[in-house]
Amino acid sequence: MNTPSSASEPRILIVDDNPSIHEDFRKILGSRTSSSLRLEDAESALFGTAAAPAERAGFQIDSAFQGQEGLTLVEKALGDNDPYVLAFVDVRMPPGWDGVETLNRIWQCAPELQAVICTAYSDYSWDEMTRRLGQKDNLLILKKPFETVEVLQMANALAQKWVLAGQAKLRHQELEAMVEQRTRELTQTVSKLQEALDNIKTLSGLIPICASCKRIRDDQGFWNQVEAYVSKRTTAKFTHGMCPDCSKTFLAELENVRPYVDLDG
Repeated sequence: MNTPSSASEPRILIVDDNPSIHEDFRKILGSRTSSSLRLEDAESALFGTAAAPAERAGFQIDSAFQGQEGLTLVEKALGDNDPYVLAFVDVRMPPGWDGVETLNRIWQCAPELQAVICTAYSDYSWDEMTRRLGQKDNLLILKKPFETVEVLQMANALAQKWVLAGQAKLRHQELEAMVEQRTRELTQTVSKLQEALDNIKTLSGLIPICASCKRIRDDQGFWNQVEAYVSKRTTAKFTHGMCPDCSKTFLAELENVRPYVDLDG
């Protein structure tokens, strides 16, 4: 899930064939400028009307008057890496796709998009919508004529839901990457352990050794000194000494050696 370019103004798409409906949504969800706030304050002071509501964060709103146009805008937003978080879609939009068909097409390319179906008629029952769209947890129904507070609550709640879903998805991807990294490390460790085990098996099996010079024949048929053969297959290091029996033999041989005397000298 991509993140919208402006975190303070999430993008909302209105898909409705009635231009006045688009204006209503813009009045409710659009950001309220400082000039409009000053005007409302002046009206309140002059005419004694209720105090103007506090300034609130608005939404970036785009309009589409047919379902096909709405799909095009959604695809473009995805391509620009600045997706819509929410779409208000009217049910009846002759002569093109109706709202259900429009959402079905949009969700094929943007399944994370939150959506509100707006209707003044009983065109579809909830069961019929579920059958055509599937069991969705990102779909609400708004009856016309709608109240301002209903639209505000839906827009803010669904926009926040979209953000939280994106954060959860990002965290899930991070965990998957950590698991993959750990799996690679474990695989390498297992490979090294298997190699060590193979070496142990090699040394614990039948080893062809020369009865005379005590060299060992390797898998390629070459005869190696014992030290070279073992060092190649293990991490063992050799130090050289002499056992007691060999020491006695060696000393005895030294004692039997007579110094050479030149009698003619």
